Amino acid sequence: TAFGQSMEPKAYMYAIPYKYYEKYSIRKYGFHGTSHKFVSGRAIKFGELDNSNCKVIVCHLGNGASISASVGGKCVDTSMGLTPLEGLIMGTRSGDIDPAVVQYILNKESGVLGISGVSSDFRDLSAAAQEGNKRAQIALDAFIYRVAKYVGSYVAAMNGVDAIAFTGGIGENDCDTRYKICQYLGYLGIKIDEEKNK
Repeated sequence: TAFGQSMEPKAYMYAIPYKYYEKYSIRKYGFHGTSHKFVSGRAIKFGELDNSNCKVIVCHLGNGASISASVGGKCVDTSMGLTPLEGLIMGTRSGDIDPAVVQYILNKESGVLGISGVSSDFRDLSAAAQEGNKRAQIALDAFIYRVAKYVGSYVAAMNGVDAIAFTGGIGENDCDTRYKICQYLGYLGIKIDEEKNK
């Protein structure tokens, strides 16, 4: 990252509260500096450019990729940021994205839909799991497991429980899910009547 240390604040600062720069040094650093420094220097020599003020752009393109701009051999900007994730699209890195994309993915494309790739509707998941879809089964198992974990943690937080109620589309209508959740809760003395559950 040393090559990027010649950038001015206008290039390396993020538009976030300044205290994060002061306290945690959150700023653009740039990566591939050894490559950018060497290649920009070679380009200057190869092109017989004026070393004091020549303007060179280096495109370091591989599975990891970055671009730098330098004047007189000193970096004025580079595409990678605090981490190598910022900048160009790369082999496995997204490059620049709107920060809200992560929230969108977590809100719209995750959960049991994200795990299963089938649906967010538990009826569709159950049908797919019964047909042998392993990802649908994992999604259902993960949902049931997480519910049981939270119930257990709240039992501990309250030092006991007198009633566990199920509601909502799944809680009210999906007897199989209720049954499987309660199977985790046997240590509490919970026994489910299969007929009444149905």
